[in-house]
Amino acid sequence: MPLVSMRQLLDEAAKGGYGVGAFNVNDMEQIQAIMMAAKETKSPVIVQASRGARKFAEDLYLFKLIQAAAELNPEIPIAMHQDHGNSFETCQSAIELGYTSVMMDGSLKADGKTPSTFEENVEITKRVVDYAHERGVTVEGEIGVLGGVEDGHGAGGSGLDHVTDPDQAVEFAERTGVDALAIAIGTSHGAYKFTSKPDGSVLKMDILIKIHKYLPNTHLVMHGSSSVPKDLQDTINQYGGKLNPTWGVPVEEIQLGIKNGVRKVNVDTDNRLAITGAIRKVFAETPEKFDPRDYLKPAREAMAKVVALRMTQFGQAGHAGDYKPVSIEEIAKGYKDGSLSTKPVVTK
Repeated sequence: MPLVSMRQLLDEAAKGGYGVGAFNVNDMEQIQAIMMAAKETKSPVIVQASRGARKFAEDLYLFKLIQAAAELNPEIPIAMHQDHGNSFETCQSAIELGYTSVMMDGSLKADGKTPSTFEENVEITKRVVDYAHERGVTVEGEIGVLGGVEDGHGAGGSGLDHVTDPDQAVEFAERTGVDALAIAIGTSHGAYKFTSKPDGSVLKMDILIKIHKYLPNTHLVMHGSSSVPKDLQDTINQYGGKLNPTWGVPVEEIQLGIKNGVRKVNVDTDNRLAITGAIRKVFAETPEKFDPRDYLKPAREAMAKVVALRMTQFGQAGHAGDYKPVSIEEIAKGYKDGSLSTKPVVTK
């Protein structure tokens, strides 16, 4: 099966009332871990790469690895997504390479750090939408700014510094025609999200619910949604790590989001923790080993376990065979003739 449209994955998720995990990758083992989990749970999946990942792995290596995943697992619908594109050129290069989805994060300027104005965000996002939709490629935009920094991207600070305004979310969706909308509700990039289990004072689920009420058919996206489980932190620290206590986004809050329009859930930190813990364990218990396969195999298995659990928790498990993938060419025709609507339904 060729790589498929993220728009189709999200449309089908909306019909089924579930979310789809979007898992970041940097190398072959991470891609393999995701596919191991997708096969085990029979899940459609979004595989995404940041600008940092594309630079680290080199574009063609990473793209060919994900292409191979699609060829080796024809029963699994896979969308390939550019995470946090910082400019038109970044998104264009991903589309030209063969990505089936891009995020234009116009909430920040091209430096990936400085918050932009609303009008700047609308302008650059709409430009990417026009270019991408001509080619059948899905576009995710962002309104509001997440906290923290990851892969050199982010405004820093807490996730409460630039929470999404529901009225601006409506205007943004209407003016840009994005397929998916990432919103800021208090989540942050990285492992150090919260200093205690988050409640309504730091995780604004009421904002998410209000945006879904205003935009009932718009696919919402939760970024910074790793749960940062204590057992993964403990494993790292047990074998020589020095992580400070931290809390992530509780799975039950993500599930509440899924009940209120969230269709794409970004997960990265949990997988990094699982990999690092597994590698540290091998090094500590068998220091004589030096074959990379001796530590990369358990690392891959540890990540696959986390991904499979998230796929089950998000509800995507069992849905890989629900529908026949539509070609990117057909998606482009749908955008052009209007049968694939990009005009949001607004109920205010």
